[in-house]
Amino acid sequence: MEEQRNEELWQKAKKRAGFQRSLVSYFVVNIFLWLIWWFTAGRRGINREMPWPVWSMLGWGIGLFFQYLNAYGGGKQDLVEKEYEKLKNKN
Repeated sequence: MEEQRNEELWQKAKKRAGFQRSLVSYFVVNIFLWLIWWFTAGRRGINREMPWPVWSMLGWGIGLFFQYLNAYGGGKQDLVEKEYEKLKNKN
């Protein structure tokens, strides 16, 4: 029984580490994209209404949000266990 609990913790740690790596990549790549935009069109005032790096930030940010929920927000199994404990404590 103890071995299974350690495996669960290991999987949770892998998800969290993966999210942290993705978050760093998100910031590094998006800073780079914003610099490209700035040096090609931004400082000359071309297309100031909606800079194109916004779209990459938005799309990738949505995926990153779901990765965060998966790593830190708890999964379906956690919700099932909580509901089971509630029902068990009622009786």
